[in-house]
Amino acid sequence: DFEPVKPYEVPMTAAGALQSYKLAAKAITRLQSLPSGSMERLCDTMVQEVFELTGYDRVMAYKFHEDDHGEVISEIAKPGLEPYLGLHYPATDIPQAARFLFMKNKVRMIVDCHAKHVKVLQDEKLPFDLTLCGSTLRAPHSCHLQYMANMDSIASLVMAVVVNDSDEDGDSADVVLPQKKKRLWGLVVCHNTTPRFVPFPLRRCCVIC
Repeated sequence: DFEPVKPYEVPMTAAGALQSYKLAAKAITRLQSLPSGSMERLCDTMVQEVFELTGYDRVMAYKFHEDDHGEVISEIAKPGLEPYLGLHYPATDIPQAARFLFMKNKVRMIVDCHAKHVKVLQDEKLPFDLTLCGSTLRAPHSCHLQYMANMDSIASLVMAVVVNDSDEDGDSADVVLPQKKKRLWGLVVCHNTTPRFVPFPLRRCCVIC
C-alpha cells in the first residue's frame, strides 16, 4: 500500500514512531501483568489500551464461537453511542473469505467509507490480473459499506486475534509433542463516526499489543 506521509503528524516522524512503540511496550507490560484465568479482564484491558492508542469512538473485542457466529464480549465507547456489548451476530456477517484474509493480513483499515473509489489500472501485457487481497487500504465492498452504515460507522480499523491450537491427530505413537496450528479466535474492531486515518507505526503498535 502507498499511504500519505504527513510529517507534521507525530506518529509519522522518527521520534513519533519511537514514542508509539514505547506506548505499545507499556500496553504489553500491562497485559502481561494481568493474572491468568480471566479472559474477560484480559479483553477489557486490551480494548482499553487500543482505545487509548488509536482514539476511535468505539473499540470492541469480537469473539467467534464454535458455530462461527460472533459475540461482542468487551467494549469501550465514547458517551452517547449505543452499546453493542453482549450482542450476537450470525456467522454470515463475516464470511469465510473475509476470515481467510484476516488470517493472512491481520489488519484492515477503512479511513472513510464515503470516499470515492480509485480505479486501479494495469498494463495489458501482464499475464495475470492484479489482486488487492493483500492490501490493508483497499476499497470496501458495497455490502460492507451498508454494514458500516447500519452501525453508524464512517471509519474502521479491524485487527485479527490469532491463537495457537493443539493439532493432535492421535494416530501416531511417534508424536510426542502436539503440532501447533493457528486459529482466528476473534477480532478487535474499532469504529469511528467520522473519517479517521491511523498511520502505519501506530497500527503496527496495536498489532504488537
